[in-house]
Order: sequence, then structure tokens, then C-alpha cells
Amino acid sequence: MALIRAHLGNAPWDVLHQGIAGHLGVSIGVVTIAVSLVVLLAWVPLREMPGLGTISNAFVIGLATNLGLAFLHEPHALAGRAALMVAGIAGNAVATAMYIGAQFGPGPRDGLMTGLNRRTGRPIWMVRTSLEVSVVVLGWLLGGVFGVGTLLYAVLIGPLVQRLLPLFTVSGLAAPPVEDA
Repeated sequence: MALIRAHLGNAPWDVLHQGIAGHLGVSIGVVTIAVSLVVLLAWVPLREMPGLGTISNAFVIGLATNLGLAFLHEPHALAGRAALMVAGIAGNAVATAMYIGAQFGPGPRDGLMTGLNRRTGRPIWMVRTSLEVSVVVLGWLLGGVFGVGTLLYAVLIGPLVQRLLPLFTVSGLAAPPVEDA
């Protein structure tokens, strides 16, 4: 939601959500929840197991997006918008590493990342970047907002999550995702 309000380009998945929402006439939060449920179907061939974090993420993120957008307003100055964009990218990387590392189940999109990481042996950064680029192209074709924030998010989120994940992984519960290939 920070990237949406920064108006410098949405996060890649939000480009997709916004593109779909524009065609359906519903909120981005509703589309976020619906896309989460569809993405969970992609877990089946990857043999990913959902957990409490998976189900919570699927619904809470969509609801929090709508609520956050209602209260968070766009800064007028470019510096404020840039700061909001950077905070959104960094905050998302830390949050992603924290809830994956807690091992209560990754969110639907992150489970796609961790499942592909395990199945292909490709590093987290590569899998995540590939997913982000794929969904941003589809979202852009559907009319979602694309900009510098989108590009920065797409190329930075994978490496940031890969770097942060070991710091937040609770040891002894399960094997963490493969880091390097």
C-alpha cells in the first residue's frame, strides 16, 4: 500500500491486482484476496503445505490494503513519495523474511517462491525476481500502474529477502529455502 500511495509505480503484484480490479470494478484488496486463493492452486504441483501464516496472509493482506489505503495519503513532495516507496520496499522485504522465517506458512505468493526454489534449486532472488517480472507484465497489460517503484521493487525484493531470510529463520522447525544454486 505504501508503493500505491507513493504514486511512483506499484509493487508488481499490486500492478496485477490493480489491473484486474479496474476491469472488475472492485477494490484492490478484494482482488488481492481472490488472487491469493488462485495462487494457492499453484502450490499443489509444488507440494507446498499451507499454514496459519498462509491463510492469515491470504485474507489479512487484502483487508489491510483496503484499510491502509483509506488512511495513508499521498505525500505531495517528491522526496516524501520517494521515502514512502523505499520504506514500502524495505518493509515488505523485512516482513516477508520474518513471516517465512517464523515457519507458520508463507503467504500464497511467497509460497510460490519458496516452492519453486525447492523444486528448481534456483536461488530465492532469481525465483522471486522472475515471478515479479511475470506478474508485472500481465498487470501492466491489464492496465495496472507501472513506474520506477515497480522496477526497483522487482529487482530488489528477491535479493533483499534472500539476504534477510537467514536472519529471521527459526532453526529446528524445518529446512529453510535453498539460498544458492
